[in-house]
Amino acid sequence: MTSEARRMRWIVRVGAWILRLLASTWRVRTVNGEQLDEARRSGQRVLFALWHGELLPLLWHQRGRGVAVVISEHRDGEIIARIAESLGYRTVRGSSSKGASRALLGLTRAIDEGADGAITPDGPRGPAHVFASGAAVAAQRSGVPIVPIRASASRAWRLRSWDRFLIPKPFARVTVTMGQFTRVIAESPRAAAAQSDVLQKVLDAVPGS
Repeated sequence: MTSEARRMRWIVRVGAWILRLLASTWRVRTVNGEQLDEARRSGQRVLFALWHGELLPLLWHQRGRGVAVVISEHRDGEIIARIAESLGYRTVRGSSSKGASRALLGLTRAIDEGADGAITPDGPRGPAHVFASGAAVAAQRSGVPIVPIRASASRAWRLRSWDRFLIPKPFARVTVTMGQFTRVIAESPRAAAAQSDVLQKVLDAVPGS
């Protein structure tokens, strides 16, 4: 094993430990989760759409369910991907700027195999809270509804990154809110992509940080 690989393994182990320790103190409340509960009882798969800056508390909220999440291929993405896998996620590598077609194909395949999916329409580099077309195309190809989902915290740190990455502080009240399930009805991926503006409004309508 190379020194870089050993360093990466150490970073992931420490990062996962810190996240579990921190998140164990959060008081998490779910708002409008009834439709998701019913979908899971009936075996309906879904595609979560979330803003990149709210990824951390939402990874914790849906841990252990085998959700397939799209994560970028750059170095920071590698760390997030390995931590996500330690929380029980499947990871699909790629982004809107690199590996997009492969990522959408992998996400669609995972959903077809029985997993829920998750994607950050503004990731991995922004602009923040701008809905790129990948989520719409993935929903159209897989035939599953998009679940807009957001998170907020009573007390939190904000990183000085493009997405103002949210890290709830110890013992924060974390609220996870889901919006109305939304299906992308389109005859082609191009037509689905044209619905991004509508989906932007759907996600913006959900209260978050």
